Amino acid sequence: MRLLLISNSTNPGEAYLDYPKSNIKEFLGDKPVKALFIPYAAVTFSYDEYEAKVNNRFAEIGHSVVSIHHFSDPKKATEEAEAIVVGGGNTWKLVRMMRDNGIIGPIRKKVKSGTPYIGWSAGSNVACPTLRTTNDMPIIDPKGFDVIDLVPFQINPHYLDAHPEGHGGETREDRIREFITENQDMYVVGLREGTMLNLEGDTLKMIGMKTARIFKYGQDSKELTKNDDFSFLMK
Repeated sequence: MRLLLISNSTNPGEAYLDYPKSNIKEFLGDKPVKALFIPYAAVTFSYDEYEAKVNNRFAEIGHSVVSIHHFSDPKKATEEAEAIVVGGGNTWKLVRMMRDNGIIGPIRKKVKSGTPYIGWSAGSNVACPTLRTTNDMPIIDPKGFDVIDLVPFQINPHYLDAHPEGHGGETREDRIREFITENQDMYVVGLREGTMLNLEGDTLKMIGMKTARIFKYGQDSKELTKNDDFSFLMK
């Protein structure tokens, strides 16, 4: 498989998808690719707007996307895709729409056969076995938590260490520790903003200057850098 799982689309003060565009270009290669775009995580703006926003950035790197909402047969569009790109937004909405359109299984089959997959934020979260490490509010019933299951671990995108002064609720780490207590065989990767995971065949690595925090029940959390091998997470 070939996966590029990005924590966030945009760093503060930067244009949309600006920081990962060179990584996306390298991942897709020099030959122009017209990828199938899954915009279903959009809630407060239209799929057309989302498609245009992504296309503006992809055009800078010699590639393009076409949104799945233009196709009368989403399953067939998935089966014929050169590459699959899943945008961020609300994970619950994304999963519900993917399920309603019957594309979760076809995406899994297509990507496992070698089709490149790019996701950011919610699009990275749904590459995991379940959506249960999303940060998003459950604004819609997803009709089940199981998602594409391309990797055997969970990702928590936008991972934050901070505990705001005066905040009485759980930290991000608290919430992840609750998850691993209930799911003791599962690794969780706290993927900080500005970083991404890249799977090429059996080799999984992180790209970016920050570290990733790895959680597993019964173990101390550990910080890994871009120089570390993340491939143990695939076993």
